Amino acid sequence: MSATLDTAPRRDFLFYATGAVGAVAASAAVWPLFNSMNPSADVVALSSIRVDISGLTVGSQLTVEWRGKPVFIRYRTEGEIAEAQAEDVSALPDSIARNPNVPDASIASDANRAVSDRPEFLVMIGVCTHLGCVPIGDGAGDFGGWFCPCHGSHYDTSGRIRRGPAPENLHIPKLDLSGDLILTLG
Repeated sequence: MSATLDTAPRRDFLFYATGAVGAVAASAAVWPLFNSMNPSADVVALSSIRVDISGLTVGSQLTVEWRGKPVFIRYRTEGEIAEAQAEDVSALPDSIARNPNVPDASIASDANRAVSDRPEFLVMIGVCTHLGCVPIGDGAGDFGGWFCPCHGSHYDTSGRIRRGPAPENLHIPKLDLSGDLILTLG
């Protein structure tokens, strides 16, 4: 009888020790599978970028790459701003701002598409919403903004679709502009 009392604690210890070693081994075997689902280092590095736009001059445009897509950063002239602000939003093919920096389903007024508090700056993802082409800028197209030569989509000076097959305005990325003109995308 005393032999069973002595072996019971040893048996319990071996049972728990074997279970713990099995759990560690199973975790070690499964970890690479879960770790492979994490984004790669280059994707994480590009999730947010900072761009110094203090060197832009009125009427110039800078194109940077963010998340594998071109982003147009335009320092608009007074004429471009006035033209964009004068447009009747209700007459546009897409009247939604497509800007994550303003409340959802905001209208596509120029104020809802330009950088807040800095209407001279317009920042857009430079991918045509029709089939993913890259529009050309610097006053191209019939409305003085951007033109996609692949299928004929015309965008105005606020990046809103005006004519052509594109169903939506050019999208605005999540952004923040500091006082010293450092633009953070993402």
